Amino acid sequence: MENKTNTLKAVDFFCGGGGMSYGMLEAGINVLAGIDNEENCRNTYDANIGKDKFIKEDVFDLKEEELENRLKLDKNDDDLILIGCSPCQFWSIINTKREKSTKSANLLIEFARFVKHFNPGYVVVENVPGVLRKKKESGLEDFIIWLEDNNYNVHFEVHNVSEYGVPQSRKRFTLIANRVTTEKINPEKKEGTKVTVRDVIGEPNGFPKISDGNRDETEFIHTVPTISEINKRRLKKIAKDGGNRLGFANDPELQLPCFIGKDDWFKDTFGRLWWDKPSPTITTKFFSISNGRFAHPEEDRALSLREGATLQSFPKKYIFHGTSTSAIARLIGNAVPPQYAKCIGESIIKNHTNGII
Repeated sequence: MENKTNTLKAVDFFCGGGGMSYGMLEAGINVLAGIDNEENCRNTYDANIGKDKFIKEDVFDLKEEELENRLKLDKNDDDLILIGCSPCQFWSIINTKREKSTKSANLLIEFARFVKHFNPGYVVVENVPGVLRKKKESGLEDFIIWLEDNNYNVHFEVHNVSEYGVPQSRKRFTLIANRVTTEKINPEKKEGTKVTVRDVIGEPNGFPKISDGNRDETEFIHTVPTISEINKRRLKKIAKDGGNRLGFANDPELQLPCFIGKDDWFKDTFGRLWWDKPSPTITTKFFSISNGRFAHPEEDRALSLREGATLQSFPKKYIFHGTSTSAIARLIGNAVPPQYAKCIGESIIKNHTNGII
């Protein structure tokens, strides 16, 4: 195979606020468009990926020919990457209200329609590990069979993004299918010490100390919600640098009734991050201390919006638009960490150009 130049281009289905798209751009891949059915993603996507690249469409309603004409796509294009990082509430182990997310169970099947229509050179799927545990029900099993029957070499595995330069422990199912070469493409891990919380947040990294309730109206959004007086008292009893709710478990005024006699249940609730470890998984509720180990390692507050974005590996220059703290946190928590996406993109470029990046 002769060396090829990088002429890769991608369409990002279920693009959200652009985490996957940004990582692909950083790797050197041209992102043609991002598709999502939520209008509140548009301004964030436009600001960081490129104006007029956001397509608001529900994948259940979008027709293959419509997308083909709109983006002037060709079938059987070796340079085309189709990416599907569908919302994953239905298959998530932390979701407790699956009936609200039933529609998301079939998104992979809908994405497969476009793969079968375009037969692109590359396919990328990123999702929660649960999609692999339930690969028959999720449509993953049939999708992989179709890919292999149509001459794709398919890598699929659950990866922890902390192995790829992201300062966060986050396990994600990743599939990379390639019909351009005979290789199974596996994103290359970053060798050496994992990136930790201390490496990216805190005063030395440009995050001034703040109190709960801080409102940052700049694009840095070092914003954090107010917490109640009783939660402030609880936080003061939680040890710095990795302490948990057992710090106030023996105080009858502070202990939560639901945890009495249940010290081993949900110990991360009200917990602090460790400075010298990657953060826990950044969810859409990372701004709330009662929703996981989301308290600052030493300050008596939850993580700010920018801290959560940084732990997701978004650069500080990334601009988020949203009508509320929770709306922006949802964009951040649902995103594919851009640094992980960059590793995926670089591995595809390396394959496509015969090792020349």
